[in-house]
Amino acid sequence: MVRRFSLSSCCLAIATMAMAQAAFVSDDQVAVFYPQGYDASQHQPSPIFEREPAAIWPLSDNWQLRPVFSIQDGKNVATIKVGDDVDLYGTGEVTGPLRRNGIEISLWNIDTPAYGVDNGSHLYQSHPWVMGVRKDGTAFGIIADNTWRQSIKTGREVVFESQGPAFRVIVIERESPKAVMKALAELTGTMKLPPLWALGYQQCRFSYQPDTRVKEIADLLRYHRIPSDVIWMDIDYMDGYKIFTFNPKEFPEPKKLNDYLHQNHFKAVYMIDPGVKVEQGYFVDDQGTEADYWVKDKDGKPFVGNVWPGECHFPDFTRPEVRMWWATLYKDYMAQGIDGVWNDMNEPSVFGGPETSMPADNRHLGGDGLSAGSHLRYHNVYGLNMVKASQQGLLLANPQKRPFILSRSNFLGGHRYAATWTGDNLSSWEQLKLSVPMSLTLGLSGQPFNGPDIGGFCESANGELLAHWTAMGVFFPFVRNHSIKGSADQEPWAFGEQVLNSCRTSIERRYKLMPYIYTLFREASVDGMPVMRPVFMADAKDLSLRAEDKAFLLGGDLMIVPAWAEKVAMPKGDWQPITLENKPDDYQAKLYQRPGSVIPVANLAQSTDELRTDSLTLFVCLDGAMKADGSLYEDEGDGFSYRDGNYRMTRMEAHADGKNLSVALYPEEGMMETPRRVLRIGYIRKGKIIYSKWQEGTSATMKIK
Repeated sequence: MVRRFSLSSCCLAIATMAMAQAAFVSDDQVAVFYPQGYDASQHQPSPIFEREPAAIWPLSDNWQLRPVFSIQDGKNVATIKVGDDVDLYGTGEVTGPLRRNGIEISLWNIDTPAYGVDNGSHLYQSHPWVMGVRKDGTAFGIIADNTWRQSIKTGREVVFESQGPAFRVIVIERESPKAVMKALAELTGTMKLPPLWALGYQQCRFSYQPDTRVKEIADLLRYHRIPSDVIWMDIDYMDGYKIFTFNPKEFPEPKKLNDYLHQNHFKAVYMIDPGVKVEQGYFVDDQGTEADYWVKDKDGKPFVGNVWPGECHFPDFTRPEVRMWWATLYKDYMAQGIDGVWNDMNEPSVFGGPETSMPADNRHLGGDGLSAGSHLRYHNVYGLNMVKASQQGLLLANPQKRPFILSRSNFLGGHRYAATWTGDNLSSWEQLKLSVPMSLTLGLSGQPFNGPDIGGFCESANGELLAHWTAMGVFFPFVRNHSIKGSADQEPWAFGEQVLNSCRTSIERRYKLMPYIYTLFREASVDGMPVMRPVFMADAKDLSLRAEDKAFLLGGDLMIVPAWAEKVAMPKGDWQPITLENKPDDYQAKLYQRPGSVIPVANLAQSTDELRTDSLTLFVCLDGAMKADGSLYEDEGDGFSYRDGNYRMTRMEAHADGKNLSVALYPEEGMMETPRRVLRIGYIRKGKIIYSKWQEGTSATMKIK
């Protein structure tokens, strides 16, 4: 059975004006393929889609990509012939190159330190999604709407092989990869606009303890003038690793600690795992046991597995009443001044369990339209359902603040609830280089807010590695330095003056570009475009760019080439090198600006609390017509007033007449009042930047000849 539906029919109400005005023509459609014997109760409601796709009319005969459904060795299979001349991408969080042709991966979330299980062919997340780009630049996307354990094989055919019941397949056809990404976002929904502070530099370790050490780290970041916004608390802040508790000896007054951090312009993010210590008298376990909220074993008894606290129960997040209970646990917890939450170990990880998790024949009860089923069905979405509940909890606790949640485990569609990082990577050159295609692939799989642990988590980094990783990592969507217990210190000052100065320079670049980066996140929240993009998105018809995965794009206007990268494929056109400091050191990535673009750059701030956009340098790279343009998004940085129009989208337009270069700023959207601005132009020509004088107003000019 085949139906086709229009994207406009499958979207929830759009929150922002810009998205509400987006138009989809009548032939802009997606095909949904149902196998014979399809049982909706085994797959729906789907966690992938924000709203169940609605069938509109039968598929036309000229539709090209059609899955063939079969049963092979007792498994349900969907095979889609795509041909030899297609470059394939996506497949979610996995190791390997950006181009995904000729690979086989398993979709079964797993705790895998240093990506050591099965050579990294399956990690902490699952995304049953493949994007293809043909030689002419047209593109398609394929979704296997299936949470059961499955695999993906790519080649002349894309093959999804499942251990669960027959599943449906959704195929998107579009004129370009960008259009496919926007169509995917229309189906799955977009990420929520994060608080501005979540885009800053963040410092973490397993673990900073006691609370005096946390304060010391904050003081050192400020002393060394390293711009930064967040300090993270790993599990050692807890009382015996019991979630929603605090160690009475080492973190006796968490509110005072968090107040200290806030006074110094830091936010505090704390870890919450799913495992609840089995202990009578412990309020979380008592409540969950009394209400019978735990995942069951095959015999119907509460499953018990070992994690950090020892024996643990695990909430059954498939049940809406369990998610609501979980959400209520956050109110008193967040009242301690906690700003964000880190949901870890949520594959779920179980020490000594089968494949480090719980048995596949465990039982989940479902509810609210979701049928009861085995862990084989619900394993891959355990993390998604957890962060869905956590997001609800943060909104209940702080309804006036944008929730920030970081999750290790997730599934296609889970970007609606949480950002992610690429798990417990290794402090090695190999995994530094691997982090680029990993994050690009996550972005192409519908998760814009992602990044690796800078410096690597497992084992010990050295100064050379940290400096190079920081210089590159500040251009990833999520920027956090994180290291394991027992490893060498990994803060920017840990390796001497040269590395400290280099890391500071790198992080300062991030903060200077924050107006541009925040605008990219707003774009991602509206139409789903990745913040960090593969170079081929600069020109989908240029075949020489298709496999480039050392360099990458930050948005559409800035190309990042790590200092270690050699023989990088560059897009055609007069992309100009730019610098954000007087003399970059040898660790810094090379930056190239797209011809025809204007990039807003802020004065240096030590945190996003101090960031101002009333004084801007506008980097102008003219195209062949001597024109350039760009956009700048501004709002309060937190809260939800932007949904009511309290934001400002500004259009920046530049042109030169041969003697003079002029840049003007025009209000484009939003009702936020325009501030009095001071502007200067950074005119980029032949690899040099010429600056104008600072000028007050909404325009600036300079002589260029």
